[in-house]
Amino acid sequence: MRSKFEKFSLLGAGVFVGILVSINISAWADRTSVSQLPIDELRVFAEVFAKVKSDYVEPVEDKKLINEALAGMLQGLDPHSTFMDADAYKELQAGTQGEFGGLGIEVAMEDGLVKVVTPIEDSPAYKAGLKSGDLIMKLDDTQVRGLTLNDAVKRMRGVPDTKITLTVVRKGEDKPLTFTLTRAVIKAQSVKSKLIEQDYAYVRITQFQERTGEDLAKALKNLRAENKGPFKGLVLDLRNNPGGLLDAAVGVSAAFLPKDDLVVYTEGRVADSKMRLNATPMDYARRGKSDYLKDLPEEYKSVPIVVLINAGSASASEIVAGALQDHKRATIMGIQSFGKGSVQTILPMNNGSAIKLTTARYFTPNGRSIQAKGIVPDTIVDDGSDPSLSLHEADLKRHLSNPSDIAKANAEKAEEIKARVGGDKPKDEKFAETRGPIEPASKDDFQFVQAVNQLKGLPVQKAPEAVKAATDKPASTEKPAGAEKPAGAEKPAKK
Repeated sequence: MRSKFEKFSLLGAGVFVGILVSINISAWADRTSVSQLPIDELRVFAEVFAKVKSDYVEPVEDKKLINEALAGMLQGLDPHSTFMDADAYKELQAGTQGEFGGLGIEVAMEDGLVKVVTPIEDSPAYKAGLKSGDLIMKLDDTQVRGLTLNDAVKRMRGVPDTKITLTVVRKGEDKPLTFTLTRAVIKAQSVKSKLIEQDYAYVRITQFQERTGEDLAKALKNLRAENKGPFKGLVLDLRNNPGGLLDAAVGVSAAFLPKDDLVVYTEGRVADSKMRLNATPMDYARRGKSDYLKDLPEEYKSVPIVVLINAGSASASEIVAGALQDHKRATIMGIQSFGKGSVQTILPMNNGSAIKLTTARYFTPNGRSIQAKGIVPDTIVDDGSDPSLSLHEADLKRHLSNPSDIAKANAEKAEEIKARVGGDKPKDEKFAETRGPIEPASKDDFQFVQAVNQLKGLPVQKAPEAVKAATDKPASTEKPAGAEKPAGAEKPAKK
């Protein structure tokens, strides 16, 4: 019996040590600890591995045990680090390239349930009415609790035109909601644009993908040609944009900043995670791309800009908003952003799997970390929704701390919510009823209307009529002081 146990112990320890070697742990850990592997802990791992193999009620494949152990290791770090098997890695690559099959939602794990971070615009999830903060408890007849995030994502993705029923717990609802969605090929058009009226343009970025920078440059050139002259103002809409590729965020920022201005810098434990990224082709035109901004009209470096953000604006969106805010190139308008101030690096493994590992925190040009805090708008403009339903990074378990001042960040968030609801406790029926998705840049898009007012030097309302009536006091108005002169993700895999 002892020899059998020792056999399993050696197997478990050997496999685990092999995994550590395969991810080049020496490059990712302190040099002082690399030479001293945690032998006692590895022995415990080997013992557990052996007991599961020999005593579990049903036979379990080695691959499954190892993959589950890896998934648990990454999941225990923070909400954004994860282990991906070969299939999940391929799906991630498809997502960054802008096309994949599924429902179109950005998700995280919370208390064993899948939490909706934000639905992707124009996706089945968006059209069905799923909201940020919704907790998915069942996928068809399968309980989510007990599944890994990768398992849940696999179940939600599938063949286009097939259906899936989601059972959702939503704050404020007495009983779970059910949504029957039809899967589709999600072709996320990352850049959308239109001429609002003569001399005023609108650009919306829904995700930061491999071609976002090129698509933005093309859209800005087409808008300039359509307008037949320089613009007096531009609205850059980053609401409900969950982020994406770091170099794409640098490229978007570079379109509006002077050459060589600092966009973002990152701080981590290893040399590769310490970067300073500027508005220069070397930092945004990566992976063999040409400088897609070289022919962009110079006027975009000075045109007045209003950037719209909300609680669904995360990661790369916050990099852009923070850079433009710090360089006083734009007025940031809306409500506090999500607060994901960390960088995830995709590290491929030898067997086709990969890990998405949080390797750094990023900082705006002025040295602000927005981790678990978010970008605070220059002008807070409500959208009529109940702020207590908004999901932020600080609401996620195991989120990284903000290295500057956590207590201050939490206090500011509490004060911002208090200011929006008009007191210490929200009253019943204070907020507007949900009417389904509002078309961005339409007359019903309250924040967009206020952004245009800001650019034109007109009064800006802080809240829709429904909220003003509920608080029994008129919303304050503000004439922009600087209307004539407007006021800062995932790192690609190495090859």
